[in-house]
Amino acid sequence: MRETDESEFRSLVQEDEESNPSNLSNIADRYLIPQSNTKTHWTRIVIYTLFVLLGQSSATLLGRMYYSKGGNCILLESLQETIGFPILIPFALYFSPKYDLSDNENLANQPSALKLTTVYIFLGILQSAASVMYAVGLLNLPVSIFSLISTTQLAFNALFSFFLNAQKLTPLILNSVVLLTISAALLVLGGDSTNHEKGSKRKQLIGFSFTLIASALYSLMLSLTQLSFHKILKRETFNVVLNMIIYQSLVATFVLLLALFIRGEWNNLRTEMEIFELGKESYVIVLVLTTLAWQVCSIGAVGLIFEVSSLFANVIGTVSLPVVPILAAIFFEEKMDGLKVISIFLAAWGFASYIYQQYLDNYKTRKAGELVNEVVEASLVENFSNEKFIV
Repeated sequence: MRETDESEFRSLVQEDEESNPSNLSNIADRYLIPQSNTKTHWTRIVIYTLFVLLGQSSATLLGRMYYSKGGNCILLESLQETIGFPILIPFALYFSPKYDLSDNENLANQPSALKLTTVYIFLGILQSAASVMYAVGLLNLPVSIFSLISTTQLAFNALFSFFLNAQKLTPLILNSVVLLTISAALLVLGGDSTNHEKGSKRKQLIGFSFTLIASALYSLMLSLTQLSFHKILKRETFNVVLNMIIYQSLVATFVLLLALFIRGEWNNLRTEMEIFELGKESYVIVLVLTTLAWQVCSIGAVGLIFEVSSLFANVIGTVSLPVVPILAAIFFEEKMDGLKVISIFLAAWGFASYIYQQYLDNYKTRKAGELVNEVVEASLVENFSNEKFIV
C-alpha cells in the first residue's frame, strides 16, 4: 500500500513539475500538509466540547428549576433554546467573509438563496419540534432520568449518520451506541421508583415517550445539518457555523412564538412570574440564563458537527450524563440509587469507547499526512539533485 501511495504522489508532483518547472514553492504548498493544523483542529474541538458540556448541563438544570419553582409553560421553556440567537449576530458580522466581486469562482460556489432558505426553514421546524418534545419530557420526568433517557439520541444519530452522512460504524462506535442505549433502557424498564411525588405512571410514560421522540428528531437534525455543510454550504468558516445557528433559530423562534400566541399562553406569563417561588427577579434571571446556556450549547454542537461529525457532537452531549444526575441529587434532592449508578457507569464506558475510536482515527490521519509529506519532500529533493527545477 505504501509503494502505491508513493507512486501516486510522485506522479502528481511530476505532472506539476513538468507543467511549471520554475514554481517549486507552489508545488510544495499544494502537497505538503501543515502539521500545525492538527493542533488547531483539536483546540477548536476542545473549545466546542466545553461549550456543549457547560451549556447543556446548565440549561437542563435551569429548566428543571423553572418547573420545580412554579413554571409550567412548555412553549416558554422550549423558546429558551432558540430565542437567544440575536446575541450571535455581532459575531456573525465580524467574521463575515469579504468577497471580491471580481472573484467569479467564489461567487459561483455560493449556494442559491432558495437552497439556503429551504435548509434553514426545514432545520428550524425540526428544532422547534424537538424543543417542545424535550420540554414536555423534562416537565414529566426528574432531571436525572430525563438526561439519561436523552442518550438514546446517540443510537438514533448512529442510524441517521450511517444513511445520510456515510458514517462508518466501527466495533468501538457500535459498542458506544449499545452501552449508551442500555444505560437509558435500564431506567425505562426500572421505572421511577424514587420520585412518586412527581406524578402518575401515565405522566412518566408521557415523559419517556416525548423524550424518546425528541431524541430522534434532534438526531435527525444533527445529521441533516452535517449533510447541509457538505452538500450545500460547502464552506469551512466560523461564519458558516454562526449563520446556521442564527437563521435556524430564527425560524424555530418564529414557530414557537406563533404557537405561544395562538394557544393564548402568553397571557399567563405575568401570573406565572408573580407566583414563582424564588421571586420575580429570579424568574427573569432563570429564563435569561437558560437562554444563554442553550446558545452556548448550540455553538458547541454545530461547531463539532462542522469540525468532526454529527455523531461526535451527539456523543459529546452525553458526557454531561455523569454530571447532571449528580448535580440533580445535590440541588433537587433526587436519590442516587443503584440503577442510576449503573446507568451512569455504562454511559461513561460508552463515551470512552467512542473517544478511543476518535483517537485511532486521528492517529491514522496524522500518519497518512506524515506519509504524504515524506513522499513529496523526497520527490522534491530528488528533483533538486537531478537539477530538473530551475531555481
